[in-house]
Amino acid sequence: MEADRPALAVDIGGTKLAVGLVGPGGRLLSWEQTPTRRDLDAEGLWRTVDTLITRVLDAAGLPAGEGAGLGCGCGGPMEWPAGVVSPINIPAWRGFPLRERLAERFGAGPVRVHNDAICLTAGEHWRGAGRGTRNMLGMVVSTGVGGGLILDGDLVQGASGNAGHIGHVPVDPDNGPVCGCGAVGCLEAVARGPALAAWAQSQGWRPGQPDATARDLAADGAAGHPVGLAAMRRAGTALGIAIATATNLCDLEVVTIGGGLSQAGSLLFGPLEQALHAHTRLAFAGRVRVVPAGLGQNAGLIGAAALVLPGDRYWTGD
Repeated sequence: MEADRPALAVDIGGTKLAVGLVGPGGRLLSWEQTPTRRDLDAEGLWRTVDTLITRVLDAAGLPAGEGAGLGCGCGGPMEWPAGVVSPINIPAWRGFPLRERLAERFGAGPVRVHNDAICLTAGEHWRGAGRGTRNMLGMVVSTGVGGGLILDGDLVQGASGNAGHIGHVPVDPDNGPVCGCGAVGCLEAVARGPALAAWAQSQGWRPGQPDATARDLAADGAAGHPVGLAAMRRAGTALGIAIATATNLCDLEVVTIGGGLSQAGSLLFGPLEQALHAHTRLAFAGRVRVVPAGLGQNAGLIGAAALVLPGDRYWTGD
Protein backbone atom coordinates (compact mmCIF):
# COMPACT_ATOMS: atom_id res chain seq x y z
CA MET A 1 0.00 0.00 0.00
CA GLU A 2 1.33 3.43 -0.93
CA ALA A 3 1.94 5.94 1.84
CA ASP A 4 -0.36 8.94 2.35
CA ARG A 5 2.31 11.18 3.91
CA PRO A 6 5.46 12.71 2.40
CA ALA A 7 8.83 11.00 2.69
CA LEU A 8 12.24 12.51 3.33
CA ALA A 9 14.63 11.70 0.48
CA VAL A 10 18.44 11.87 0.58
CA ASP A 11 20.67 11.65 -2.50
CA ILE A 12 24.41 11.30 -1.88
CA GLY A 13 26.74 11.46 -4.86
CA GLY A 14 30.24 12.46 -5.76
CA THR A 15 29.06 15.79 -7.23
CA LYS A 16 26.36 16.91 -4.83
CA LEU A 17 24.50 16.09 -1.62
CA ALA A 18 20.75 16.68 -1.76
CA VAL A 19 17.81 16.28 0.61
CA GLY A 20 14.18 16.75 -0.35
CA LEU A 21 10.61 16.16 0.71
CA VAL A 22 8.62 14.00 -1.74
CA GLY A 23 4.85 13.79 -1.70
CA PRO A 24 2.89 10.50 -1.83
CA GLY A 25 2.40 10.75 -5.60
CA GLY A 26 6.12 11.14 -6.23
CA ARG A 27 6.20 14.92 -6.64
CA LEU A 28 9.25 16.71 -5.23
CA LEU A 29 7.83 19.30 -2.82
CA SER A 30 11.03 21.00 -1.63
CA TRP A 31 14.75 20.37 -1.53
CA GLU A 32 18.17 21.64 -0.49
CA GLN A 33 21.52 20.71 -2.00
CA THR A 34 25.22 21.51 -1.75
CA PRO A 35 28.36 20.36 -3.58
CA THR A 36 30.10 17.27 -2.21
CA ARG A 37 33.29 18.66 -0.69
CA ARG A 38 36.43 16.56 -1.07
CA ASP A 39 38.23 18.36 1.78
CA LEU A 40 35.88 17.05 4.49
CA ASP A 41 36.43 13.95 6.59
CA ALA A 42 33.72 11.37 7.27
CA GLU A 43 32.12 13.30 10.12
CA GLY A 44 32.30 16.58 8.20
CA LEU A 45 30.35 15.01 5.34
CA TRP A 46 27.82 13.61 7.77
CA ARG A 47 27.33 17.01 9.39
CA THR A 48 26.66 18.47 5.94
CA VAL A 49 23.94 15.87 5.29
CA ASP A 50 22.52 16.46 8.78
CA THR A 51 22.33 20.21 8.13
CA LEU A 52 20.46 19.68 4.86
CA ILE A 53 17.97 17.38 6.60
CA THR A 54 17.36 20.01 9.28
CA ARG A 55 16.77 22.74 6.69
CA VAL A 56 14.25 20.67 4.72
CA LEU A 57 12.32 19.50 7.79
CA ASP A 58 12.27 22.95 9.39
CA ALA A 59 11.10 24.64 6.18
CA ALA A 60 8.22 22.15 5.93
CA GLY A 61 7.37 22.34 9.63
CA LEU A 62 7.68 18.56 9.76
CA PRO A 63 9.20 17.06 12.92
CA ALA A 64 11.68 14.25 12.28
CA GLY A 65 9.93 10.89 12.20
CA GLU A 66 6.45 12.18 11.33
CA GLY A 67 6.66 11.52 7.60
CA ALA A 68 6.22 8.23 5.79
CA GLY A 69 9.90 7.40 6.31
CA LEU A 70 13.30 8.17 4.86
CA GLY A 71 14.81 6.82 1.66
CA CYS A 72 18.43 7.39 0.72
CA GLY A 73 20.42 6.71 -2.41
CA CYS A 74 24.20 6.66 -2.14
CA GLY A 75 27.01 5.83 -4.52
CA GLY A 76 28.26 2.27 -4.19
CA PRO A 77 29.41 -0.23 -3.41
CA MET A 78 27.79 -0.85 -0.05
CA GLU A 79 26.87 -3.57 2.40
CA TRP A 80 23.15 -4.02 1.82
CA PRO A 81 20.67 -3.87 3.51
CA ALA A 82 22.83 -2.68 6.43
CA GLY A 83 23.58 0.52 4.50
CA VAL A 84 27.29 0.54 5.37
CA VAL A 85 28.67 2.54 2.45
CA SER A 86 32.07 2.85 0.74
CA PRO A 87 31.40 5.00 -2.35
CA ILE A 88 34.26 4.85 -4.84
CA ASN A 89 33.88 8.57 -5.58
CA ILE A 90 33.60 9.71 -1.93
CA PRO A 91 36.93 8.56 -0.43
CA ALA A 92 36.17 9.95 3.03
CA TRP A 93 33.44 7.36 3.55
CA ARG A 94 34.84 3.87 3.85
CA GLY A 95 32.69 1.50 5.85
CA PHE A 96 30.51 4.42 6.96
CA PRO A 97 27.32 3.27 8.78
CA LEU A 98 25.01 5.57 6.83
CA ARG A 99 21.72 3.77 7.44
CA GLU A 100 22.38 3.58 11.16
CA ARG A 101 23.22 7.28 11.37
CA LEU A 102 20.16 8.27 9.34
CA ALA A 103 17.92 6.12 11.53
CA GLU A 104 19.30 7.82 14.64
CA ARG A 105 18.74 11.24 13.06
CA PHE A 106 15.26 10.61 11.65
CA GLY A 107 13.90 9.02 14.78
CA ALA A 108 11.01 6.89 13.50
CA GLY A 109 9.49 5.22 10.47
CA PRO A 110 11.30 3.06 7.94
CA VAL A 111 14.81 4.23 7.00
CA ARG A 112 16.12 2.57 3.85
CA VAL A 113 19.44 3.02 2.02
CA HIS A 114 20.31 1.67 -1.41
CA ASN A 115 22.69 2.34 -4.28
CA ASP A 116 21.84 5.68 -5.87
CA ALA A 117 21.51 4.20 -9.35
CA ILE A 118 19.19 1.48 -8.03
CA CYS A 119 17.09 4.25 -6.48
CA LEU A 120 16.99 6.09 -9.79
CA THR A 121 15.84 2.87 -11.44
CA ALA A 122 13.06 2.42 -8.89
CA GLY A 123 11.96 6.03 -9.35
CA GLU A 124 11.97 5.79 -13.14
CA HIS A 125 9.95 2.57 -13.00
CA TRP A 126 7.53 4.04 -10.45
CA ARG A 127 6.95 7.51 -11.89
CA GLY A 128 9.34 8.06 -14.82
CA ALA A 129 10.28 6.86 -18.29
CA GLY A 130 10.14 3.19 -17.30
CA ARG A 131 6.57 3.31 -16.01
CA GLY A 132 4.51 0.41 -17.37
CA THR A 133 7.53 -1.67 -18.43
CA ARG A 134 8.61 -4.94 -16.86
CA ASN A 135 12.24 -5.09 -17.96
CA MET A 136 14.43 -2.01 -17.77
CA LEU A 137 17.86 -0.72 -16.88
CA GLY A 138 18.20 2.62 -15.12
CA MET A 139 21.56 4.40 -15.29
CA VAL A 140 23.30 7.36 -13.70
CA VAL A 141 26.14 8.97 -15.69
CA SER A 142 27.74 11.67 -13.60
CA THR A 143 30.77 11.67 -11.27
CA GLY A 144 30.39 7.90 -11.44
CA VAL A 145 28.40 5.50 -13.60
CA GLY A 146 25.92 3.16 -11.96
CA GLY A 147 22.80 1.21 -12.77
CA GLY A 148 19.89 -0.82 -11.53
CA LEU A 149 17.72 -3.54 -13.08
CA ILE A 150 14.00 -4.24 -13.14
CA LEU A 151 13.35 -7.74 -14.50
CA ASP A 152 9.90 -9.29 -14.78
CA GLY A 153 8.57 -6.29 -12.87
CA ASP A 154 10.81 -6.70 -9.83
CA LEU A 155 13.82 -4.70 -8.72
CA VAL A 156 16.80 -7.07 -8.83
CA GLN A 157 18.95 -6.93 -5.69
CA GLY A 158 21.61 -9.51 -6.47
CA ALA A 159 23.57 -11.59 -3.98
CA SER A 160 24.83 -8.54 -2.05
CA GLY A 161 22.38 -5.82 -3.09
CA ASN A 162 24.73 -4.47 -5.78
CA ALA A 163 23.06 -5.86 -8.92
CA GLY A 164 23.07 -3.60 -11.96
CA HIS A 165 26.53 -2.10 -11.39
CA ILE A 166 26.97 -1.47 -15.11
CA GLY A 167 29.69 1.11 -14.52
CA HIS A 168 32.12 -1.76 -14.06
CA VAL A 169 31.30 -3.61 -17.25
CA PRO A 170 34.51 -3.64 -19.33
CA VAL A 171 34.23 -1.63 -22.55
CA ASP A 172 37.95 -1.32 -23.40
CA PRO A 173 39.87 -3.95 -21.41
CA ASP A 174 42.99 -3.81 -23.60
CA ASN A 175 43.63 -0.07 -23.97
CA GLY A 176 41.26 1.63 -21.55
CA PRO A 177 42.16 3.65 -18.46
CA VAL A 178 42.50 2.17 -14.98
CA CYS A 179 39.24 2.44 -13.04
CA GLY A 180 38.88 3.47 -9.42
CA CYS A 181 37.83 -0.12 -8.69
CA GLY A 182 41.27 -1.32 -9.86
CA ALA A 183 40.22 -2.94 -13.14
CA VAL A 184 41.15 -1.68 -16.60
CA GLY A 185 38.72 -0.30 -19.17
CA CYS A 186 35.51 -0.14 -17.11
CA LEU A 187 32.64 1.96 -18.47
CA GLU A 188 32.98 4.28 -15.47
CA ALA A 189 36.69 4.84 -16.15
CA VAL A 190 35.83 6.03 -19.67
CA ALA A 191 32.47 7.79 -19.39
CA ARG A 192 32.23 9.37 -15.94
CA GLY A 193 32.38 13.15 -16.06
CA PRO A 194 35.77 13.79 -14.39
CA ALA A 195 37.48 11.06 -16.43
CA LEU A 196 36.05 12.45 -19.63
CA ALA A 197 37.25 15.97 -18.80
CA ALA A 198 40.71 14.63 -17.91
CA TRP A 199 40.90 12.76 -21.22
CA ALA A 200 39.88 15.89 -23.12
CA GLN A 201 42.57 17.94 -21.40
CA SER A 202 45.14 15.32 -22.40
CA GLN A 203 44.01 16.06 -25.97
CA GLY A 204 44.64 19.80 -25.60
CA TRP A 205 41.21 20.99 -24.44
CA ARG A 206 41.24 24.02 -22.11
CA PRO A 207 44.89 23.74 -21.04
CA GLY A 208 45.67 25.22 -17.65
CA GLN A 209 42.05 24.99 -16.45
CA PRO A 210 42.01 22.11 -13.94
CA ASP A 211 38.50 23.03 -12.78
CA ALA A 212 36.95 22.58 -16.23
CA THR A 213 34.11 20.03 -16.07
CA ALA A 214 32.30 17.60 -18.32
CA ARG A 215 29.45 20.12 -18.45
CA ASP A 216 31.91 22.63 -19.94
CA LEU A 217 33.14 19.92 -22.30
CA ALA A 218 29.62 19.16 -23.53
CA ALA A 219 28.95 22.87 -24.05
CA ASP A 220 32.14 23.20 -26.09
CA GLY A 221 31.16 20.13 -28.10
CA ALA A 222 27.76 21.68 -28.83
CA ALA A 223 29.62 24.75 -30.12
CA GLY A 224 31.64 22.52 -32.47
CA HIS A 225 34.91 22.16 -30.55
CA PRO A 226 36.60 19.07 -32.03
CA VAL A 227 37.83 17.69 -28.71
CA GLY A 228 34.40 18.23 -27.15
CA LEU A 229 32.81 16.33 -30.01
CA ALA A 230 35.40 13.55 -29.75
CA ALA A 231 34.85 13.26 -25.99
CA MET A 232 31.10 12.89 -26.38
CA ARG A 233 31.66 10.22 -29.06
CA ARG A 234 34.05 8.44 -26.70
CA ALA A 235 31.53 8.42 -23.85
CA GLY A 236 28.54 7.61 -26.05
CA THR A 237 30.31 4.70 -27.74
CA ALA A 238 31.34 3.23 -24.38
CA LEU A 239 27.78 3.58 -23.07
CA GLY A 240 26.34 1.95 -26.19
CA ILE A 241 28.66 -1.05 -25.85
CA ALA A 242 27.78 -1.52 -22.17
CA ILE A 243 24.04 -1.14 -22.78
CA ALA A 244 24.24 -3.66 -25.62
CA THR A 245 25.87 -6.14 -23.24
CA ALA A 246 23.10 -5.65 -20.67
CA THR A 247 20.36 -5.83 -23.33
CA ASN A 248 21.67 -9.03 -24.90
CA LEU A 249 21.92 -10.58 -21.44
CA CYS A 250 18.64 -9.38 -19.90
CA ASP A 251 16.25 -8.82 -22.85
CA LEU A 252 15.47 -5.22 -21.87
CA GLU A 253 12.61 -3.05 -23.11
CA VAL A 254 13.96 0.34 -22.10
CA VAL A 255 17.08 1.96 -20.68
CA THR A 256 16.76 5.32 -18.93
CA ILE A 257 19.82 7.51 -18.39
CA GLY A 258 20.02 10.23 -15.76
CA GLY A 259 22.84 12.25 -14.24
CA GLY A 260 24.64 15.35 -15.41
CA LEU A 261 26.17 13.92 -18.57
CA SER A 262 22.77 12.79 -19.82
CA GLN A 263 21.98 16.46 -20.46
CA ALA A 264 24.42 16.47 -23.43
CA GLY A 265 21.58 15.35 -25.71
CA SER A 266 22.33 14.14 -29.23
CA LEU A 267 26.08 14.69 -28.79
CA LEU A 268 26.01 11.73 -26.39
CA PHE A 269 22.95 9.79 -27.55
CA GLY A 270 23.92 9.81 -31.24
CA PRO A 271 27.14 7.80 -30.87
CA LEU A 272 25.46 5.74 -28.14
CA GLU A 273 22.75 4.62 -30.56
CA GLN A 274 25.33 3.83 -33.25
CA ALA A 275 27.34 1.60 -30.91
CA LEU A 276 24.19 0.02 -29.50
CA HIS A 277 22.94 -0.86 -32.99
CA ALA A 278 26.32 -2.31 -33.94
CA HIS A 279 26.22 -4.71 -30.97
CA THR A 280 22.52 -5.69 -30.82
CA ARG A 281 21.97 -7.59 -34.06
CA LEU A 282 19.52 -10.14 -32.67
CA ALA A 283 15.91 -9.11 -33.25
CA PHE A 284 14.89 -9.13 -29.58
CA ALA A 285 17.81 -6.91 -28.55
CA GLY A 286 17.26 -4.44 -31.36
CA ARG A 287 13.91 -3.40 -29.89
CA VAL A 288 15.38 -1.74 -26.78
CA ARG A 289 14.76 2.00 -26.36
CA VAL A 290 17.33 4.29 -24.72
CA VAL A 291 15.89 7.52 -23.34
CA PRO A 292 16.82 10.30 -20.90
CA ALA A 293 15.46 9.82 -17.38
CA GLY A 294 11.86 11.02 -17.35
CA LEU A 295 12.30 12.52 -13.88
CA GLY A 296 15.20 14.67 -15.06
CA GLN A 297 17.49 16.10 -12.40
CA ASN A 298 14.93 15.18 -9.71
CA ALA A 299 15.37 11.47 -10.42
CA GLY A 300 17.78 10.87 -7.54
CA LEU A 301 15.51 12.28 -4.83
CA ILE A 302 12.30 10.80 -6.21
CA GLY A 303 14.11 7.49 -6.60
CA ALA A 304 15.24 7.58 -2.97
CA ALA A 305 11.64 8.22 -1.92
CA ALA A 306 10.58 5.20 -4.02
CA LEU A 307 12.24 3.01 -1.39
CA VAL A 308 9.53 4.15 1.03
CA LEU A 309 6.42 5.68 -0.56
CA PRO A 310 5.19 2.68 -2.65
CA GLY A 311 5.41 0.45 0.43
CA ASP A 312 7.72 -2.51 -0.11
CA ARG A 313 7.41 -2.55 -3.90
CA TYR A 314 11.11 -1.73 -4.37
CA TRP A 315 12.47 -2.88 -1.03
CA THR A 316 13.08 -6.41 0.23
CA GLY A 317 15.82 -5.67 2.73
CA ASP A 318 13.95 -6.07 6.03
